[in-house]
Amino acid sequence: MKLPPRIIADKVVDARGLSCPLPLLKTKKALDSLKSGQTVKIICTDPGSKDHIPDLGLRNGSSFLGMEHSDEDTLSYFIQKD
Repeated sequence: MKLPPRIIADKVVDARGLSCPLPLLKTKKALDSLKSGQTVKIICTDPGSKDHIPDLGLRNGSSFLGMEHSDEDTLSYFIQKD
């Protein structure tokens, strides 16, 4: 999924090196702290995050904006709280 140009995150969750479920828990905590319309960027190296992070955003009534590869092992996800 290609990202829209210039997503500016209001909060960044650095979950590099963490295994599931820690990236999910950190993402949920970050989403809970945001106001409607704000965006969180999740930086993650856990391969299972490809399935779980986007689903978490959708289950919480938020919008999954996309993901990008920062390097071979690192993914960044963008979720906007609705």
